[in-house]
Amino acid sequence: MIQPRRAFLRSSLAAAVFALALPAPRARAADGPVGLVVVREHGVGSAAQAQQYLDRLAAAAARVNGWPAVESKYLTSRKLAARWIDAHRPSFGILSLGAYLGLRSKYGLSVVGKADVAGAGGRRYFIVAKAGKDLGACKGKRLASNHADDARFVERVVAAGAFTLSDFTLVPTRRPVQTIKAVVRGEADCALIDDGQHADLSSIEGGKDLVTVWRSKELPPMVVVAFRGTDSAAVRTFRANLTKICTGDGKKACQEVGIRKLVPASESAYRKVVAAYGS
Repeated sequence: MIQPRRAFLRSSLAAAVFALALPAPRARAADGPVGLVVVREHGVGSAAQAQQYLDRLAAAAARVNGWPAVESKYLTSRKLAARWIDAHRPSFGILSLGAYLGLRSKYGLSVVGKADVAGAGGRRYFIVAKAGKDLGACKGKRLASNHADDARFVERVVAAGAFTLSDFTLVPTRRPVQTIKAVVRGEADCALIDDGQHADLSSIEGGKDLVTVWRSKELPPMVVVAFRGTDSAAVRTFRANLTKICTGDGKKACQEVGIRKLVPASESAYRKVVAAYGS
């Protein structure tokens, strides 16, 4: 039979080992720098320039929320984002929809709000071709896309069962304009593009001659999130102050990064796409 004192010591040791195995909670805003990451997958333009704008936006968020310091990072790749998140453990983020769904479980992301970002793309997707009236014009043929890196997102959320990538011969591309030019030049028969690319068709040589043979339903906007372990009081304050970030001194900073407005939101705003994507 274990003596009471010995049992107490063993249980205390077990509790200590368990506590060490858990990730340390993120600090309150008052305890040190608060991390803010923006993940805009398939974004265009200079990341270095975008980082300058994000730094100013992060500074505006720090002023509104009373943070003593802030550390921000702008990324266009989910893989690179995961590395930065693992190394810096941010408290908050603004993520494109695919990145949110793909990283949600790993980092325990909770919805804080929605970000209305001008020209961000990702609200609606299209399949375009030189000719055709419906998906039948493209199935079994070459499909170019720079959005096919997450098949689950494309098939379950974007297509919502209308097609799978295996219905086509995939021609992966890396840049938005490259995707459109692949069809114009005959390197692919069709292209899966987002609303940002679709809006630019008329400005690309040959792009205005492409026709839309399929379009998705409108999807939710970029997501403002809190990471697992972020102090609950800091999360409540951040959510309550979201609409204030893009006012006053922060108005210009938001305009520079293309944010029209930030508004509070709950998990219900993204419940359908979360269910479609699956765990």
